[in-house]
Amino acid sequence: MFLSTYENKLDKKGRVSVPASFRSHLSNLGYNGVICYPSFNHQCIEAWSQDRIEKISNSIDALNPFEEKKDYFTTSILSESVNLQFDSEGRISLTSKLIKHAKIKNNMLFVGQGMTFQIWEPSNFEKFKVTAKKKSNIHRASLKWERQFNN
Repeated sequence: MFLSTYENKLDKKGRVSVPASFRSHLSNLGYNGVICYPSFNHQCIEAWSQDRIEKISNSIDALNPFEEKKDYFTTSILSESVNLQFDSEGRISLTSKLIKHAKIKNNMLFVGQGMTFQIWEPSNFEKFKVTAKKKSNIHRASLKWERQFNN
């Protein structure tokens, strides 16, 4: 899983090192890179493994081909996605479009989201985190634990 938050910075060539634990997880899944697209929920970059983006693609494909929402999802997610391969030092080169969307200047945060991760400009993430903590507290009763019983 992608857990925790790490801060890294762009180098002079526009590359950034992906946290070792994130690369290790992707490598264990059989990937030498990550799929990124501009989040349509937040001012950040969504980062997913290949199998995860395939699942969302299959979900979109299951929609009625003549419904507008299918076009909305394919345009917002799939047409904006880029496959970023790790170089020999575990870095990726974020596109200028992704950097502009997330308003990244130099430093960025890699934020674990369990099965995915996000890349944020640090001050924007800190603002979002305050809101997220407040709303999580309000909605905490909606989280359900799955109980497993051993016989």
